Amino acid sequence: MAGRSLEELSRQYNSASAVRGPGGPGAGPGGPGPGGPGGRGRNLAGGGKPKDVRGVIGRLVHYIAAYRLQMGLAFLFVILRALSSLAGSYMLRPIINNYIAVGKMEGFLFALLVLGGIYLVGVVSTYAQNRLMITVSQNAIEKIRNDLFDHLQKLPVRFYDTESNGEIMSRFTNDVDNISMMLDNTIMSLVSGFITIVGTVFMMFYTNVWLALLTVIFVPLFMKAGGFIASRSRKYYLAQQAALGAVNGYIEESVAGQKVVKVFCHEEVCEEEFALLNHDLRGKQMFAQFFGSIMGPILGNLSQVSYALTIGIGGVLCAMGVFDVGGLSVFGNYARQFSMPINEVSTQVSTIFSALAGAERVFAIMDRPPEEPDAPDAVRMEHMKGDVVLDHVTFGYNPDKTILKDISLYAHPGQKIAFVGSTGAGKTTITNLLNRFYDIQEGTITIDGVNIRNIQRENLRENIAMVLQDTHLFTGTVMENIRYGRLDATDEEVIAAAKTASAHSFIMRLSDGYNTMLEGDGANLSQGQRQLLNIARAALSKAPILVLDEATSSVDTRTERHIEHGMDRLMESRTTFVIAHRLSTVRNADAIMVLEQGEIIERGNHEQLLAMEGRYYELYTGKKELD
Repeated sequence: MAGRSLEELSRQYNSASAVRGPGGPGAGPGGPGPGGPGGRGRNLAGGGKPKDVRGVIGRLVHYIAAYRLQMGLAFLFVILRALSSLAGSYMLRPIINNYIAVGKMEGFLFALLVLGGIYLVGVVSTYAQNRLMITVSQNAIEKIRNDLFDHLQKLPVRFYDTESNGEIMSRFTNDVDNISMMLDNTIMSLVSGFITIVGTVFMMFYTNVWLALLTVIFVPLFMKAGGFIASRSRKYYLAQQAALGAVNGYIEESVAGQKVVKVFCHEEVCEEEFALLNHDLRGKQMFAQFFGSIMGPILGNLSQVSYALTIGIGGVLCAMGVFDVGGLSVFGNYARQFSMPINEVSTQVSTIFSALAGAERVFAIMDRPPEEPDAPDAVRMEHMKGDVVLDHVTFGYNPDKTILKDISLYAHPGQKIAFVGSTGAGKTTITNLLNRFYDIQEGTITIDGVNIRNIQRENLRENIAMVLQDTHLFTGTVMENIRYGRLDATDEEVIAAAKTASAHSFIMRLSDGYNTMLEGDGANLSQGQRQLLNIARAALSKAPILVLDEATSSVDTRTERHIEHGMDRLMESRTTFVIAHRLSTVRNADAIMVLEQGEIIERGNHEQLLAMEGRYYELYTGKKELD
């Protein structure tokens, strides 16, 4: 068994060009692309050099700018901390010269108390600064997460059809956490470092001009070494974040599709492919961590060389009598303080570039265009009847691939319209267009005579209830999951909907009945039971239009017969569109549309289509099976 190569996996899990149409039943051309066990395409770009570092920094600053008062106080405490450090160091000169060097003890204790008071101010300032910055940073991170989540709610279905859940989750976890780490510590370290360097340079020149010049000479060397390492760190940290997103995406899909993996004995291939991705991540992390970690030692050693030369020459000046011992001690402290901020910042290079890479990936999602807004004159239909007309509709998920070709049909209120045909014929695509998950390229779709482009999206979708082939239940009680169909429904209405869907009896057999907690997408229920809850959710909705997309495909034949009457009650007085592979489920439809390659090749009721002895007749009599 041979898995895919690293190049294929990386391209599929982290490529901006691997875009596909929606998966699932009826995706057809432009449908599922190659991928992991879940077979999803990839579109979230990663890796490479940041396109706009200044822009990313500017947007991060925007998030913390809302807390100007806290930031102002933090800056004030940073200045106090820096001043206390500079003043405390300079206090050593008179203490050494006036007391220690001459052996005078009178006033020595008072000088030490003053020195202790200065350093106490520094300690309090450091505590207050850190407390304020943690508050500011966590508030900013909360706002970033909220904005990211809110924007995800506004993105079109196309985005979710083409992106990996694991890759999206990576933005919320790894990338946002990296931003948080930088905001917690790095910003104030940079500000404190700048103030400390400026103040230290001033005090060094005040203490001894020649030694100060000798120390400053090393600055260009520091900057050159730091810039060289930083340029490489940025590249490798971006690559690391992209590789991490690919690993997260593969893990998420492998876990979600574990049954499929085991059924097809795909374990070894999964292990091999994951090992490739994990090995690639390991290599990129090694380079990123290496370049991020060597800056501190390199700049630290350079600062030690600078310090040794400074102290050596200062000692010579003291021996010559042109400089005092106290001044040399003070200058030695300043020399260390001068290099300390540089070393502190250098040790945070990994945090800085991880955060910038993460922020760029987060903002990349925020910059994705949201769902097209409603037209300015879009109306809200309070009493929709469900008279649906598709008039010469042509559509393709990709402009160069047409899925539906000149489709025309109508459904009057209360009618049941069924779609049958081969996989990929365009059945599910029609229901996607009714909800305006995608907009058509040609033709019109009207409801009650109003073009759906002129109906507010929220109003349109609240009037269409859907029961999909893929069930999805949320963490919560059975009651809460059914109530998802209409949040203002009473408990009695929820129970009535469950009875309509023939779900009431099995719910009452659960440990806590309607208050039974569901977790892991209802893992403690059978597939059929999960589908019954989805049907109950649709039954609770007052929507006049109902879409059943392979709604009973996960229910066995006996259960299907058991809920048939409930489904009939569900469809009463509603315009219903049914997609089914089991042709027995559509016999009582008012009209059956037979689709092939995006075209309606036959239409009529069950008897009429059998009399035609065409494609439907072949499918129903078993002379030709569905693809």
